[in-house]
Amino acid sequence: MGFSYSCNDQAPEIVFFDLETTVPKRVGDRFWVLEFGAIVVTPHKLNEVESYTTLIKPKDLSVVAMKSSRSDGITRKAVENAPSFEDVADRIFGILNGRVWAGHNIQRFDCLRIKEAFDYINRPPPLPVGIIDSLRVLTEKFGRRAGNMKMASLASYFGIGQQKHRSLDDVRMNLEVVKHCATVLFLESSLPNMFESKWYESPSIMTRSRSHGKSPCKEETSRKSPPTTLGNRRTVPYARGSLGKVTERVKGLLCKAQGQPPLQQLLKHSHSLLR
Repeated sequence: MGFSYSCNDQAPEIVFFDLETTVPKRVGDRFWVLEFGAIVVTPHKLNEVESYTTLIKPKDLSVVAMKSSRSDGITRKAVENAPSFEDVADRIFGILNGRVWAGHNIQRFDCLRIKEAFDYINRPPPLPVGIIDSLRVLTEKFGRRAGNMKMASLASYFGIGQQKHRSLDDVRMNLEVVKHCATVLFLESSLPNMFESKWYESPSIMTRSRSHGKSPCKEETSRKSPPTTLGNRRTVPYARGSLGKVTERVKGLLCKAQGQPPLQQLLKHSHSLLR
């Protein structure tokens, strides 16, 4: 899908969002959304103008673990008094519909889960005007120098904190990771002899092909891992499409990038952000 962006205030806002879900124990089991979190940012300055997060009670509480392996993980007690997805569907629809969707591996996971959740309550799902999958774009542009390209690995690589696996915290971390990657790419492209990239794919990285047979739900349960190849992607229900602070130059950058996906242009012309 191609997008046309003009230098005016009518450019669509970008919503970074993330879901926390149950993990199916058997093939055929469904995912239940346990938490939704999103931030809305302006397209020219990436300023956060809105945020929303909520825990969600699944129809079957028994699918939620009594205890979590993480100290801040979601437990059955945490969601037992939370609203159902149907209760918060209007709010989620409102924050997603008609905006550019952004997130880490959202094309292979979060987009699918949103559509399933709305289908389950017999309501039409929200639709994006474009999709920015930071996993796909950063794997192509930044390479696997940060290892398996999970959000936790990228955050550790840049020293910006530990991933909490809570939706609102993760989407804010996602935006910071994108800014850091853009800045590094700017330095390397501006001074290639001084900042030569020496990244390589570690032989210790576990890919889906090397982990064959370990889990029938591997592709979904390890949703933050990159696909083995970018050429073989599952069909999704929607069409495809800094180290210092981002400045006013973003507006000029997007004007220069008319008709092309915004995040790819952000990375390609990232030097414009720091002048």
